[in-house]
Amino acid sequence: MYFAVLMILLHCPSLKAQDNVITINKVELTVPSPKVKNGKSIELTCIVDISKSASFQIQHAFSFYKDDSPLYNTTSEQDRARYKIFPARFADSGSYKCSVEASGKSKSSNDLVVQVKGLSQPKLTALKTEVTEGEVVTLRCEEPEEKPPFIFLFNKISPNQQLQAKKKQELKENFASVDFPVEEGDRILRFHCIVTVNSAVGFEKSEASNITLVTVVEPFSHPKLTSKSPWNVTEGDRIDIVCTTILARKYEIEILIQKDRRILNSTRGQNSLTYSAIATMEDNGNYTCKVELGRVSKTTSMNLVVEELFAKPILTPSLTDLDENQRLSLWCHINGSPKANVSIIKRPPKNGTLLKTSSNFTIQVQVNDTGSYVCRAEIKGIIKESNPVQITVYAPVSEPVLSVANLSTEMVLGETLMLRCQSMSGTPPINYTLFRGNRLIHTITVFNNTYAEFRDKQTKLNNLREYRCEASNRHAYAKRSSYKMNITVIAPVRNISFGSLPHGEVEDGGNINFLCIVGEGSLPINFRIFKENDQKPLFNESKMETRVLWQKESFSKQDAGKYFCEASNRARATVRSNLLTVKVILASWQKGFIALFVLAVIAIAASGFWWYWHKKEKGKHPSMEMSGSTAATNSTSEKQASGQNHYTEFYPGPGYIEDSENPVKSADENKGPDHESAEVEYTEVEVSTPDPYKDSGENRHSV
Repeated sequence: MYFAVLMILLHCPSLKAQDNVITINKVELTVPSPKVKNGKSIELTCIVDISKSASFQIQHAFSFYKDDSPLYNTTSEQDRARYKIFPARFADSGSYKCSVEASGKSKSSNDLVVQVKGLSQPKLTALKTEVTEGEVVTLRCEEPEEKPPFIFLFNKISPNQQLQAKKKQELKENFASVDFPVEEGDRILRFHCIVTVNSAVGFEKSEASNITLVTVVEPFSHPKLTSKSPWNVTEGDRIDIVCTTILARKYEIEILIQKDRRILNSTRGQNSLTYSAIATMEDNGNYTCKVELGRVSKTTSMNLVVEELFAKPILTPSLTDLDENQRLSLWCHINGSPKANVSIIKRPPKNGTLLKTSSNFTIQVQVNDTGSYVCRAEIKGIIKESNPVQITVYAPVSEPVLSVANLSTEMVLGETLMLRCQSMSGTPPINYTLFRGNRLIHTITVFNNTYAEFRDKQTKLNNLREYRCEASNRHAYAKRSSYKMNITVIAPVRNISFGSLPHGEVEDGGNINFLCIVGEGSLPINFRIFKENDQKPLFNESKMETRVLWQKESFSKQDAGKYFCEASNRARATVRSNLLTVKVILASWQKGFIALFVLAVIAIAASGFWWYWHKKEKGKHPSMEMSGSTAATNSTSEKQASGQNHYTEFYPGPGYIEDSENPVKSADENKGPDHESAEVEYTEVEVSTPDPYKDSGENRHSV
């Protein structure tokens, strides 16, 4: 019984633990609307659905996240928790989720995308609300409740509602500043700004900011330009042009009076400026007054008309191009023929040289009279000059000298010949003309005292070419011609071929002829024959022909190899032939000796074979070899019958023969002449008629 109670008490904690079992079925994140207007609120609600084994209270740990970053944490016994974002800004757009942890278990909701539409209104401020012309307006636009990156757009609103815009991007700050210059004519400036943002969740643009007003103060008035001269201005009259302005306060302004692009007069720190002069025809035109202060400038213009007092004089020459010692006459006149002081002047120098105080001038010219001539007239202090007249006096050209640029009278075919032609005296411009034979090549005009350089490419083979040049200028004399110059044209060596006789093979100790031929090239031609990899030529000779034949005697095996030929002439270009391979073969007597030796070997081998075969045949048929006739056969049979045992004892067989030094010797080892003699002697004994009553030892001895 006690044991049963004890077991029940032990199981009580586990039974209690089993009563507190939970499981999280679902976690859900909700929002009234996934799209929220900027400035409104975002209300996030995280709801958890839990199943429990019994009814008991649970602490829920709620966590809210935005773009996977922790946002808010809270603990509650309720099955839901709320998180409110107010006011909602564009930066609050993103992906939200929540997670719940209870009794050691956790679960997360699905992602919920919330998008905030629009941007809050930016704020625009000006560093100064009153500026002076020439200064700049510094503006600052900020979006304090939003997060970068931003693009700020600043607009200057003109009176006709046209916009002058500036754009600036800001990646780290929520504000940006720009400068707008104050231009001439600006009085009240109006500005606003707009902010845009472009991110992963979309593009948004703010409404326009507040309008900021900036007042512009004019530092000086628009200038006024007047003339104190009479209404009708004539050459010789005095002119006074005055420019004035009104200053708002003491400024260091600058005033300039200019005509076209030339500044006539200027001043600083004053409010007026005057330009005075004696009127001439050059004073006709438009005058401008310009007042400047820093970046501010204001201008005004007027036109001045000056009437002509007298016309510009005209200088007329008898000739403009003259030969030395020719007469030159100059006449100066003025339309309307007013009474004026007239003089004729020659330039250079710059100020001129007075030739005569008169309206006409005559001179017998020399080369140094070349120059520019003008006529100068003066009335009432007004001086006018005629257009210049260029007079050129020509000295005749001297005999030209023709020379070669590189000082050589030999040229290679295909190269360019450079010739120079120059006359040491004569007035430029000088025309130089080059002739090849009677053919005109080219004409060059030289405008200074230097040479003319001609280029003539040698394209045809002509061993001798004749050149000359002519020089001429505008002098009346005839042209001058140089001496004739002969130029030798050299054709380079081309199309080389190389061979031998006999071709490619030569008997050991024999002679070989090498032949080197070129297709074209000016003579003399230098021929050289080399063996491959040898620096020193085997043959070197200059020939007045396009081929060379060289014989090499006693050609040996050491001379075998590859050979080539080189050819060159005065064109300084060497051509090389292809490689020619030469082999050494046996001489005729060497071939005959080898043939005889081979035949002898063959004959000896054949004789040995025949002997061996014949002896082998006799060993197989001994009775047939010892038969001479029918009677001899019978007698022999009787001898063999009477002395059979004796013969068998002393004749070992067909493969052996008796020898005094080697009584038993193999027939195969004894193939000399002694063996042949013994065999013949034995045959004669067998063929002769035996004596039956003779001692058989004689027969053995004879054998």
